[in-house]
Amino acid sequence: MAISSLTQNSKPTSVLNAAVIVAALGYFVDIYDLLLFGIVRTDSLKDLGITGDAIRNQGEYLISMQMFGMLFGGILWGVLGDKKGRISVLFGSILIYSIANIANGMVTTVDGYAFWRLIAGIGLAGELGAGITLVAESLPKEKRGYGTMIVASVGVSGAVAAYLVYQIFQDWRLCYYAGGVLGILLLFLRISITESGMFKKSQETYEKKGDFLSLFTSKKRFFKFLNCILIGMPLWFLVGILITFSPEFAKALGIQEADTIEAGKAIAFCYSGLVFGDIASGLLSQWVKSRKKIMCYFLVFNLIMVFVYLNSFGISSYSFYLLCFLMGVSVGYWVLFVTIAAEQFGTNIRATVTTTAPNFVRGSLPLIIFIYSYFRDTIFEGNILFSGMVVGTMLSIISLFSLSKLKETFSVDLDYSETI
Repeated sequence: MAISSLTQNSKPTSVLNAAVIVAALGYFVDIYDLLLFGIVRTDSLKDLGITGDAIRNQGEYLISMQMFGMLFGGILWGVLGDKKGRISVLFGSILIYSIANIANGMVTTVDGYAFWRLIAGIGLAGELGAGITLVAESLPKEKRGYGTMIVASVGVSGAVAAYLVYQIFQDWRLCYYAGGVLGILLLFLRISITESGMFKKSQETYEKKGDFLSLFTSKKRFFKFLNCILIGMPLWFLVGILITFSPEFAKALGIQEADTIEAGKAIAFCYSGLVFGDIASGLLSQWVKSRKKIMCYFLVFNLIMVFVYLNSFGISSYSFYLLCFLMGVSVGYWVLFVTIAAEQFGTNIRATVTTTAPNFVRGSLPLIIFIYSYFRDTIFEGNILFSGMVVGTMLSIISLFSLSKLKETFSVDLDYSETI
């Protein structure tokens, strides 16, 4: 890979600069909307006339539509981020998912619900990648890990906020309206931030920018991109299946008072743990001066917690929610995952990678659901616990192997452009 140097503008010395704060708040609203569906899934579908096992089936359909939207949106916003700038993506993405949120509060059919979850997914896809890219390029290399840690830890707390808002309003439609209003208010804050100096300088070069297909034209680039995606997949198996469908797992485990287990509460506990996990992994990677070592430890911890969770027979509902919290801590490597993706590639395709990688991970959920459903319904004849252990183990092994193939990026200089 040929590299051309880019002159970098002076960078802010404070980690808590406008770019970090606004990116963190944007990701907060992003996660609020992304996880709100899991929190209101059962009540919203019942309100639309869905009952029995159809609630689970329609829930899988709706979350798959949302993730398909994120898959498409990841490519769209990633390319635009490298061609038009990181700021333009931050504005455009939040406007789209704010409108979709409000529309979600007005749906009267499952098909209408699915359409607006698809649109919301497209909008949500741009927030994290553009924010992380902007922060990584705006801070000195020895501090950017702290910046991305703040963005991720503040952002994931949006899931807790979504649960609390639902507890206050007790109306799933009002919760969607609240998310839409929060997004629109955030647009006004974004006026205060400026474009990345690296991006501005890259505009003066002749390298292709935002060329998504270039990730597939070079074998080395393709496998590096693929590995960036694969290291994040265990997180979305945990959140998208084990936590989102926690009421079903609680019944299979014979949890005491299993009928009282709420998916929304499980998500809130999981994401509370994820806040602590993101902070811990971010700080540890800065102290150890390694992204890969800490991420490896968290991937192993995550697999252990999957087995503990799926073998917790007969425990109390309180202990079950505590396990959801610890599960969240175990996937606190999400901040390292997005930081590693941002640090692997040059400025001219950095936003493309940093936006598409997490959204390909999120967009892989329909495939993960299909694989899990195949094991559950065909191989293990309805045994959701053993199916979860098998799929969780497979994904963890793949992630650890992929992590071993990526270079350490803790102190790498990001001031370069890929020759495509």
